Amino acid sequence: MGQIRSFIAIELPTELKQELTRLESQLKAGNQPWVKWVKPDSIHLTLKFLGNIDTDTTAAITRAIEESARGIEPFRLEVRELGVFPNLKQVRVAWVGISGQVDKLSLLQKRLESQLTPLGFTAESRPFTPHLTLARLSERASPDERQDFGRLIASTNFEAGDIEVREISLMKSQLTRAGAIYSRISQVELEREQSLKS
Repeated sequence: MGQIRSFIAIELPTELKQELTRLESQLKAGNQPWVKWVKPDSIHLTLKFLGNIDTDTTAAITRAIEESARGIEPFRLEVRELGVFPNLKQVRVAWVGISGQVDKLSLLQKRLESQLTPLGFTAESRPFTPHLTLARLSERASPDERQDFGRLIASTNFEAGDIEVREISLMKSQLTRAGAIYSRISQVELEREQSLKS
């Protein structure tokens, strides 16, 4: 029985990844060697990080995702504005914000937490803050460099438009020297509204 590192996420459409590529190119113009950029092809909206799981639990996790998605129709999210954790003066992570039908997204995430608890996954204690991680600053970054990067983020406008969320994916993360490689293990479609019977 092998183990894989995995998480549950919403995969992004190609057009949005292209917008994120343009955004990163614009921000990289400042040449900051202490910023580690996330490859746009690897960016996704994480709903739950699972860590290392046994390969034979993937079917049970997929069923938990199906239960969580039950009755939730496809919904739209807006991808716009930049932000940082924890604050603009001590930047550790830069991200793109998510708005739109966040109530459906939060409901889905809450259901995932409760469906996965019986499978041995601890519920997240921090509130769910939907975002797309763009970059992480290395430990080598000085306080001034963190503050400068915060100013750059605060002065950059970004609006990529809407995405329609139609499915949720269970993903595998393989760590390599060149960075993480992600692949889909399974996918659950959100339910379309049943057409009214005539």
